[in-house]
Amino acid sequence: MSSNLESEINSCPAPSCDTFVVLKPNTLGNCVIFGKNSDRPADEVQEVIYVAGCDHPRNSKVQCTYTKLDQVPKTYSVILSKPSWMWGAESGANENGVCIGNEAVFTKMLKDQDNEERLLGCDLVRLGLERSETAKAAKDIIINLVQTIGVGGRVSDEPSLSYLKYDNSFLISDNNEAWILEFAGPYWATQRITSGLRNISNILTIGTEFTEIADGTREHASKMGWWNSSIEEFHFAKAFCQTYSDLEKLDKFAHTRYASGLEMLEEFSKEKNFCISDMISILKDEPSGINMKGAFKTMSSHVSLIRPPNSELASCHWLTGTPNPIFSIFKPFVFTDGANIGASTKSPSFGSEDPAKNIPRFRKRVDRSSPLFEEHVRVYLTCGTKVKGQDPIICEKLKNGIYVFMRKTKALKIQFTI
Repeated sequence: MSSNLESEINSCPAPSCDTFVVLKPNTLGNCVIFGKNSDRPADEVQEVIYVAGCDHPRNSKVQCTYTKLDQVPKTYSVILSKPSWMWGAESGANENGVCIGNEAVFTKMLKDQDNEERLLGCDLVRLGLERSETAKAAKDIIINLVQTIGVGGRVSDEPSLSYLKYDNSFLISDNNEAWILEFAGPYWATQRITSGLRNISNILTIGTEFTEIADGTREHASKMGWWNSSIEEFHFAKAFCQTYSDLEKLDKFAHTRYASGLEMLEEFSKEKNFCISDMISILKDEPSGINMKGAFKTMSSHVSLIRPPNSELASCHWLTGTPNPIFSIFKPFVFTDGANIGASTKSPSFGSEDPAKNIPRFRKRVDRSSPLFEEHVRVYLTCGTKVKGQDPIICEKLKNGIYVFMRKTKALKIQFTI
């Protein structure tokens, strides 16, 4: 990325994220490796929480960020990386090995959408994880919720970003496959991935090779003059992706990050031994903008290693819960009975005084710093660039010791420590 473009983006208050997945035969041990950077407003704290699965009484409800839904009879245990003010999550994994990451995308459908409070894209991530046994099931759950409930509401508690709205894309994976799900208003397309690699960024990426498409999608694109069926094959991204005049540099930046991410995935996996340290290296990359700086920063990072079906070894998930993966430690988590990650990564609760819950919302700002976030900032301010964070030595230890680690911790309670 050029220095001029990087300078422009650093001053542009617009969302950015990247999500990645690598599947067999490109991975070490034929596992599935998922990774995501969560890029959010620079003063927004991201917390990591564990929510145990349980059975729910008949007619019970679940309160999402803005709206209340009918609860399902059973939910699964989840580990989530989430903006501390909302119910939903930027990314996470469940006990069944399903992982989901969410991206903001800007489409031609946005100008006709209101911003009435419904579900947020992050709510859909959490609902998909809590309710699914497979990636395909999570994909279907999210589509159904968008069609029946809809998406809308403030996407940030930052007053200066009250104008912001966007559509959503999702990368959903399990131990067997991955699905890309991209929305443009009520219209959507999916792409199933069974091998190789894939990434998504802040642009629509599904073209002509979609697996499924919503009813009426082609017809609407043709009606609006976005697709001419007589001269070209239908291309979902080309038809619906928007370039706003005042977001031209963001659009260019999103394409650059997407292309850079794909290039790094291909480079790291060319020997068919892609591993978690490779994914961490991609998430730490600053020149591409994947490790984001500026008004929107990488506020938390997440990597999951999902074991093949019938493996005797447990899957494992690493989350930072702190800004900038270069200066953060990827902390491991394994789903076990009675898992407990402690309170270090959890933000304080404000109960009835929470400005995200009181109406009118967001009339004041509160300090949502978790103990881990406070310590991270203290160390960073004290040591600055001398802090190496997840340095190559630690990465090498993770790569070499992962199999032993998971054998030993398969039946243990894993706890985050500062």
